[in-house]
Amino acid sequence: MAHDLKLILGFTILTLAFIYIPFLNETIIRSALGLVMVLFIPGYSLIAALFPNKKDIDGIERAALSFGLSIAVVPLIGLGLNFTPWGIRLDPITVCLTVFTIICVLIANKRRHALPPDERFSVDFNKAFVELRSEIFPKSEGRLDRILTVILIISILVSVSMVVYVIAVPKQGEKFTEFYILGPSGKAENYPTKFVLGDSKSVIVGIVNHEYRDMTYDLVLKLNDSIRSGMIYQDKITVAHNQTWENVIDIKPDYVGTNMKLEFLLYADGNMTEPYRDLHLWINVSEPLKR
Repeated sequence: MAHDLKLILGFTILTLAFIYIPFLNETIIRSALGLVMVLFIPGYSLIAALFPNKKDIDGIERAALSFGLSIAVVPLIGLGLNFTPWGIRLDPITVCLTVFTIICVLIANKRRHALPPDERFSVDFNKAFVELRSEIFPKSEGRLDRILTVILIISILVSVSMVVYVIAVPKQGEKFTEFYILGPSGKAENYPTKFVLGDSKSVIVGIVNHEYRDMTYDLVLKLNDSIRSGMIYQDKITVAHNQTWENVIDIKPDYVGTNMKLEFLLYADGNMTEPYRDLHLWINVSEPLKR
């Protein structure tokens, strides 16, 4: 197997290690490797499979198409996963990209070996390094030109480092909590509004934490009118950052009334003086029919 194909396989394995090994997946290297895995590796492996002959396309076209095809292939894989039970999540995407890369590499290796040795595409890393060094530091270059070249290289490295840092450590966004109620069917419709005293009907209550820390909420359901008020449900809930809590709650009013306000009150961090979020439904509760 050619050196470039071995390098692609090795890079893929290294990326998997930095994704799934506990002490490695907390480093910035994981984001850098993942970026290359998404933007270059799938396209390069596909180009290697499509163009095994070194005369098919030159090196610059091969590199440019590697980026372009990666940008095309990865969204298509994500689109396909969106219609599967696995969805667009880290594990399915990682598995699909890895399998895609390995298959393309094996096809490329087979197609190259079907060609005469002098026609197979391969990357001579030693020659490439010598040519690159001669381009960056030509012997005829003056002192000022060398200084400017070094400054340019440092600028490029700093720019790449900043891009990797921004991706690895995204800026903290707005802190907020989503609080919603859904009907029994799981949609924002057909809410129970008509009750018979003694009957119980259900709604779905959801909390989504975007506070960038674990949050402890107190959920209170309270039924108010001008005559009396009563608490019909209370629960303490802990939700991690970027996690969703959703539960079916049974509502059983304990007195009769019309146009009563059923309040869904969400308190945060034990502060019960004022709701952090609140929702409500207007309900009617009637007496059961006498037989």
